[in-house]
Amino acid sequence: MIHRKNREEERKGSACLTCEYTDGRATLCAENVFAAGVTGTTILLLLCVLGLLRAAIHSAVRVFTGEADEIAAQSHSGFCEKGIGILMKTMCSIYADNASTTQLDPDALEAMLPFMRDGFANPSALHSGAKKARHAVEDARRIISECINAKPHEIIFTSCGTESDNWAIKGVARSLDPKQAKFITCAIEHHAVLNCFDAIARTGFSTAILPVDGDGVVSVNDLEDAIKDTDSGLLSVMLANNEIGTIQDIPALADVARRHNLLVHTDAVQAVGHLPIDVNQLNIDMLSASAHKFNGPKGVGFLYKRDSVKLPPLIDGGHQESGLRAGTENVAGIVGTAVALCKHVEHLDRNMEQLRSLEKIMKTVIAEGIPEARFNGHPDRHLPGLLSLSLPGMNAEGLLHILDLKGIAVSTGAACNSKETILSHVLRAIQLPVPHASGTLRISFSKDNTESDATTLASFLVRLYHKHIG
Repeated sequence: MIHRKNREEERKGSACLTCEYTDGRATLCAENVFAAGVTGTTILLLLCVLGLLRAAIHSAVRVFTGEADEIAAQSHSGFCEKGIGILMKTMCSIYADNASTTQLDPDALEAMLPFMRDGFANPSALHSGAKKARHAVEDARRIISECINAKPHEIIFTSCGTESDNWAIKGVARSLDPKQAKFITCAIEHHAVLNCFDAIARTGFSTAILPVDGDGVVSVNDLEDAIKDTDSGLLSVMLANNEIGTIQDIPALADVARRHNLLVHTDAVQAVGHLPIDVNQLNIDMLSASAHKFNGPKGVGFLYKRDSVKLPPLIDGGHQESGLRAGTENVAGIVGTAVALCKHVEHLDRNMEQLRSLEKIMKTVIAEGIPEARFNGHPDRHLPGLLSLSLPGMNAEGLLHILDLKGIAVSTGAACNSKETILSHVLRAIQLPVPHASGTLRISFSKDNTESDATTLASFLVRLYHKHIG
C-alpha cells in the first residue's frame, strides 16, 4: 500500500491532495463539492447524433471491405431491436490503442472535480482559496517526485510531453555555444524530439541521428563513434518507443555521454506509469512525461530536471514553477496526474504481469493462425502490452477500418501518423520489408483489457487474414 500524504496532516481547511489507497481507492479531501448537472438525456442525444454520423461516414467502407452483410446481420440483435443499435455500435467493445491515449482514471477524475468547481482559485493569489489550490499543486508535485525517485522541486509541470521535450532540448541549446556543442538522438524518436533537432540544426548546432538495429535498439558503439571529439551538448534517447515498444539501455548510453560531458535527456512519455522509473538509476538529467499516457488527464505533463541542470524559461511571463514556466497552473489536471500515476506505481507489478499475459495470448493465436506474421521490436526488452504486428500482404489502413467497424480500436504505426498512408519513420528505421510494413498494426493493451479481448482480437485478425489472403 502506498501512502503519499501531506507534510501537515492537520492543515486545517485546505482542499489538499491526499493520495492514499484503501481497497484501491484514492481519496482527496476537499470542501464544498457539488454534483455536476449533466443529464443522461443530453448525453444520449449527443451519442445518437455521433452514431448517425459515424454510420454515414463508414458506409462505403462496409461495402468495400465485404463486411456489409455481417454487420447488417448483427444490427438486428440486442439493443438494435430496441431502436438504439446505432448508438451501441459507436461504442468501442475493445479499446486496444492505449499507446495513443488512455481512459481517464475514475479516481483521478474524482480528485480533479473539486478544483473545477469550488476550488477554482488561482494558486498565485493571496487569499485562502488560492492557498488551497497552491497546496494541492505542491502535494501533487511531491507525490509525482516520489513515483520516480526525484526531489519535489525537480518536477516542473507542463502542458504535455511535447512541451517537455521542446523545453529540454531547446533549453540546453540556448545555453550552449553552437560552435562547440553537439546534440545526439536516434532515428526512432517521437517527432517532438526529431523536429526539435531539425530546429536547432537550423541555428547552427551540430546534430547526429543514431541508427537502430532491426529490433530498434541503439548501439553503444554507434554512440561512441558519434560522440568523439565532443565535450558538450545533449544526448536525447527515448526510454521506450511508442510504436514498437523497444526499451533502450539508457544507463549504458548515459555512461558514454557523461564521459564526454553531455547532458542526458530521455523522452519517457510512453514508459512512465508502465515501467519502474528511478531517475537516479537511469543516470539522466531530464525526463519528459505526459499524464494521458497513464490514465491521467490530457493537457498535462511534466519535466524532471536535475538540480544541477540550469535551463532558461521556455515561456516568459510570471513567476510560476519557480520562474521557469510562466502561466497559471492547471490545478485540476495536476491533481489528476498525481492520483493516476500514484495508482499505476502501486499496482505496477500486477499490471505488467497482466499485460504480458495478454501479449502471450495474442502471440500464440497469431503464430498458430498466421505463421507469416511478424512481431516487431525487441523480443524481451519491450513495453508490456504494446505489440507491433505485421501481416504481410495486408493493407494496414484497410485493416484499421474493418476493425473499427467491429468496435475494435487499434492504430497503424504511431498514432500521430494514423491519417497518413506512408510508412512510419520507425518502420523505415528498422528496415522492415515493405510487404510487412504496409500491413503493420500497433496493438496496445492496458490494465483494463481482458484475456477475452486479446483472444477475440487475435482470432478475428486470423480469420480476416485468411479471408483476404487465402
